[in-house]
Amino acid sequence: MIPGVSITEILTLTSILFFIGVYGFITRKNLVSILISVELILNSSVINFVVINKYLYPEMLQGMVYSIFIIAVAAAETALAVAIIINIYRRLSSVEVKETETMKY
Repeated sequence: MIPGVSITEILTLTSILFFIGVYGFITRKNLVSILISVELILNSSVINFVVINKYLYPEMLQGMVYSIFIIAVAAAETALAVAIIINIYRRLSSVEVKETETMKY
């Protein structure tokens, strides 16, 4: 682990990052801001996996390998979401959530 930093401090920081992401996801009206909030949620969970794995099993790499898979899925999700947002912007000239309701029909 990091010398001088306890596991509770790291888990507190990642919990704060997670809830900042949840708050941003709930309150934002812009699709790009919502995407950034989702990425913040995923990154805080990855940090939790690595820290808990390093704390419980210092010699094993299972948490780190699982975190790499989460990062890969998050990168694919971001690429797909950005492509969708660009398509919405080209059609509607806006990336606001309320404007996307017009694509319903």
